[in-house]
Amino acid sequence: MNAVVAAVAIMLVLSLCRIHVVVALIIGAVAGGLISGLSLDATIAAFNEGLGGGATVALAYATLGAFAVAIGKSGLAHALADKALALVGRQDDGKAAGGVRLLIIGLLLAIAMSSQNILPIHIAFIPLVVPPLLYVMAKLNMDRRLVACVLTFGLITPYMFLPVGFGGIYLNEILLANVGDNGIDATGLNVMSAMALPALGMLCGLLVAVFFSYRGERHYNMDAIARTERVDVKYNGGTLFMALVAIVAAFVVQLWLGSMILGALAGFVLFNLSGVVKWKEADDLFTEGMKMLAMIGFIMIAASGFAEVMRETGEITTLVEGSVAAIGDNKALAALLMLVVGLLITMGIGSSFSTIPIIAALYVPLALELGFSPLAIVALVGTAGALGDAGSPASDSTLGPTAGLNVDGQHNHIWDTVVPTFLHYNLPLLGFGWVAAMVL
Repeated sequence: MNAVVAAVAIMLVLSLCRIHVVVALIIGAVAGGLISGLSLDATIAAFNEGLGGGATVALAYATLGAFAVAIGKSGLAHALADKALALVGRQDDGKAAGGVRLLIIGLLLAIAMSSQNILPIHIAFIPLVVPPLLYVMAKLNMDRRLVACVLTFGLITPYMFLPVGFGGIYLNEILLANVGDNGIDATGLNVMSAMALPALGMLCGLLVAVFFSYRGERHYNMDAIARTERVDVKYNGGTLFMALVAIVAAFVVQLWLGSMILGALAGFVLFNLSGVVKWKEADDLFTEGMKMLAMIGFIMIAASGFAEVMRETGEITTLVEGSVAAIGDNKALAALLMLVVGLLITMGIGSSFSTIPIIAALYVPLALELGFSPLAIVALVGTAGALGDAGSPASDSTLGPTAGLNVDGQHNHIWDTVVPTFLHYNLPLLGFGWVAAMVL
């Protein structure tokens, strides 16, 4: 068996058996290295070398976590929760409750999508916004799997369709750049046209989750939620205004310097200078924020080690070349196998951004040889990279929702986030991506 397939399969099975994701990643990496013929020492050395690749991301999440806690101190998230709770209190029938549910879904979807472009803080908003809303959602008997699907849609679809914010990085700097480097003239190609059908697949998955799969009620232990309730935060117009100023400042600094870390620090310092966060509380608050997203940071670091072992085995290339050998001149089969291989790679690595450079070098020449159009190749490579971001235990697009929804221990990462997002997004993305490759 191919070592990459074996390593990903082992990691996924262990995760489904409720083994912690970090442990599953380490065991999967070691198993994959040994299966490929690497010695144990070489496997461990590759894993250790890869750990540094996740350090920048982990530090970024730590500082974003501190910034998020500072925003929470301003009362912005609690003001939103209080408004929602007031609406719940005024409901007098099922139709009104349904309206509040849709309002919460729409609010979370808008914030998640904005976190990829308007205010590119990615998942840092989730531990800030979601926990104060858990009580409201429990009163409405909302299924948290629905919320996980909504958040994951908002974290993935914007970057794979809109060429701004993180989408500008994924579509322009990574996708078009790598396609261009491997033999295609990307000048004049409309990347939004190429990714429109795959994005439509994501939208279909979201609609199924909202209106069919998880529209029913699911009950949660209110006492468990109450035990995790935050101390009431006092807020007023001044603190809310400062929160908005700090958010804008963080956005501007991030765009100016191209650093999420410095953007978050700028916002945090503004909270200190304004008095929303007192100087004597700043140290404890920063530590609290770092701890809030520390687990995600550790998982991302472990995922970087896993990815480095997979690259060191050399069997990612073998996996792709083996698929090529099975294709022949069948364009339909070629498109399907390339998408499935992309799914496997991203499920293991946990990052669509890291998958594109790996697969583009082999996919582009093959697709050109088989007669795919440049637009179809962009759609094929872009979709193959995005496949697996939803539904990967090591992806920040699944780790983020779990961080916010499981603060009371009632939301399992694998069965309540990973499996639902895999079913609702990877399957339609696979189908719509295949159609895009065939018709463009």
